[in-house]
Amino acid sequence: MGENTAQGPLVAVFVVGTRPEAIKMLPVIRAFRESSRFSAFVVSTGQHAALVADVLALGGIEPDVTFETAAAGRSLNQLFADVLGGMSRVFEQFGPTRETNYGAPPDGFPIACFVHGDTSSAAAAALAAFHTRVPVVHVEAGLRTDDTLSPFPEELNRQLISRIAALHLAPTFRNEQNLILEGIDEGRIFVSGNTAIDALFFAASLDVPYGVAGLDDLEYDITTRVVVVTAHRRENWGDPLERIAGAVATLAEAYPDVRFVVPLHPNPAVQEVLRRHLAPHANASLVASMGYAGFSRLLGRAAFVISDSGGIQEEAPALGKPVLVLRETTERQEGVEAGTVELVGSDPELIVSSASRLLDDPRAYARRSARSNPYGDGHAAERIRALTEHVVFGRRAPQQFGAGIDRIGVLRAAGYLEDPADELGQAYRDGIADGLGGVASA
Repeated sequence: MGENTAQGPLVAVFVVGTRPEAIKMLPVIRAFRESSRFSAFVVSTGQHAALVADVLALGGIEPDVTFETAAAGRSLNQLFADVLGGMSRVFEQFGPTRETNYGAPPDGFPIACFVHGDTSSAAAAALAAFHTRVPVVHVEAGLRTDDTLSPFPEELNRQLISRIAALHLAPTFRNEQNLILEGIDEGRIFVSGNTAIDALFFAASLDVPYGVAGLDDLEYDITTRVVVVTAHRRENWGDPLERIAGAVATLAEAYPDVRFVVPLHPNPAVQEVLRRHLAPHANASLVASMGYAGFSRLLGRAAFVISDSGGIQEEAPALGKPVLVLRETTERQEGVEAGTVELVGSDPELIVSSASRLLDDPRAYARRSARSNPYGDGHAAERIRALTEHVVFGRRAPQQFGAGIDRIGVLRAAGYLEDPADELGQAYRDGIADGLGGVASA
């Protein structure tokens, strides 16, 4: 279809419900709003309405619609039903549902609904768009653990969205392969890189204060080693969180010269466990939940991170920070294989030993922090907008992110148990591998 400039900008709907979604969608919304070809219509589904508004405000964006926040204790089924109904009403304002598309879309009718990742609100919004015949574009598609109970309910949500979406924006080559193995047409998958890296670089460029009480002394302290700890995921509630908090307390006692900064999740039950174990330790800073820009700066300040967050597995390595992942499984397996993250679960001995290795062994730390981040280069949002222009207007298609092969998979097939780039890269940096230069550049 040729470019149609007569009818003005085309509407693209973006749905965000949680703070992580807002962070990862922010660069995409900004990219579309900077284009004269598109009008970005932003819906906040209400789970983290204030946090979403704060994140979007970093880019000068206000939601066009914010759903009313329900009372505490809403079940997943009620959340799904509320978002499904709310999105149905949003789509109704653009005009009647059409059975078939002919030629250019009608004035004002959305060309697509962009949903992100794996939340129940994203799955509900995708289904509402499908019912209204608005094409669904899935940002951060193809992440898989293949266990629908871990993480719950995220794994099934992302699989549901994959059955609905017309276009799949996979962050990595591995994510693309997951979709192909599930029968998704390769021609509807594009490897974009992860928009989390775009957002991180943008936030880091703002150079804002940390923004919470308890970290004022770090504003000018550049020598104290800092370890950032976050724990909040549903599967870690109860006994796993007790073990995690106990392990961090053990580390705080063993390394009194290290500052353990723990931004607390708003959930009172999560806070109670962390406070009980860590408040007695002077080098454990239990601080309020941080704004995104301030937290991005904290990641840049940290030596490494201990976390059960999905997004941090992608973000911290972009800043050269290793991550110990407090989960038994991860859908971000590329980081495990690349060595930027290590799965430690809620095993106290493993948490303590892995963290101690990073604190005690400078060579091990240097190897981990120098690993290349497999998740993105900061240009995913540009690629997504260019790809949309290619699909809608027939403009030139952008290049995908990455090399197009599974580098670690090739090395494993060749019998390498460790990444040879660790030693070869150091050899290049030390200037002792002169004979390899011609090979590397050939």
